[in-house]
Amino acid sequence: MTATEAPAPTQAARRAGARRAALLLPAGLALSAGLDAALLLLGLPAPVTADRLPEVHGVLMVLGFVGTLIALERAVALGRPWGYLSPGSLGAGGLLLISPVDLRVGQGLFVLGTALLLALYVRFWRRRPGPALAGQAAGAVSALGAALLWLGGLDVPRLLPWLVAFLVLTIAGERLEPARVAFLVPRTEQTFLVCVGAVLAGTAATLLWPAPGTLLLAVALLALVAWLTTYDVARRTLRSTGLPRFSAACLLAGYAWLGLAGVLWLLDGPITDGPRYDALVHCVFLGFALSMIMAHAPVILPAVLRRPLPYRPVLAVPAWLLHLSLALRLLLGDLRGSTSAWQVGGVLGIVAVLLFVGTAAALSLTAGAAPRTEPRPAEKQAR
Repeated sequence: MTATEAPAPTQAARRAGARRAALLLPAGLALSAGLDAALLLLGLPAPVTADRLPEVHGVLMVLGFVGTLIALERAVALGRPWGYLSPGSLGAGGLLLISPVDLRVGQGLFVLGTALLLALYVRFWRRRPGPALAGQAAGAVSALGAALLWLGGLDVPRLLPWLVAFLVLTIAGERLEPARVAFLVPRTEQTFLVCVGAVLAGTAATLLWPAPGTLLLAVALLALVAWLTTYDVARRTLRSTGLPRFSAACLLAGYAWLGLAGVLWLLDGPITDGPRYDALVHCVFLGFALSMIMAHAPVILPAVLRRPLPYRPVLAVPAWLLHLSLALRLLLGDLRGSTSAWQVGGVLGIVAVLLFVGTAAALSLTAGAAPRTEPRPAEKQAR
């Protein structure tokens, strides 16, 4: 059914979409502050020059921005008022991080928000357990671990494996569901769970035994990338057209960047600063995570906000600009030592993110009513 054929959403649905959009506002502000901090870290002029922004940049982007998006989507799937406390807490925590309020207040809200996110998965698990949900729940455990360790005083470079595990396991769990429907056999799901367990084990081990733990985490990430590349339906839909092809291209490109992050950890061991650290961070949080957001946005945002986001070829422009910017920043800047390439690539990456947000907003505002969509698996579980 097309958007023109679909019935208009009810008044109640429009109000619900407006309330959910209000919860997205803090995520948008966290993204804006994170991009501002990125300019400062690149040594370039920025609209806001608050001293704390570069310090909280990484956690703000992962938990304040992406974490809020993930928690909101889970809360919508659950369909219970208390579920919205998770994205509300994460969004409020992000806002407080960029305010003059004591840093521990924002950190405490991140702990609360990630704990509630885990509670959402516990509720889903009681209704319908499964490997996909186990992977996503493992991601929530990693997010809670990162928030607790940060509140306890651990610095962000030491937290990096926990933040990486949060995003990687959550997204991998999401991708298992369509792969399972398509052509998976039970043994393949067992392999997926082994990879998830290895990522969790490696993440925890980096705290006590940084070198062996990082080695285990690197091998586990590479195994998970191999699993995703082999079994994700993106391999098939890449030969399609329109949105399926766009999403598949974003997914496969994201897996490539995640694979590079695994290789960097495998070759260099624990990395806490310098160009290799910058490359590792942006392989995961831009190359992988932002690619996943771009791939899923035309499907998830209409379901969450009850506003359409029709696919148009113009959406590919910021996506490919993002990957071009990363190639320039990482491959020529970080790994080859070119400061100018590092800065130009960094600025182009910021432009790509802003261009995608602006393009998506324009497409949504100029489109008609959002069509009714088939509930995602987690939504079916909640019902």
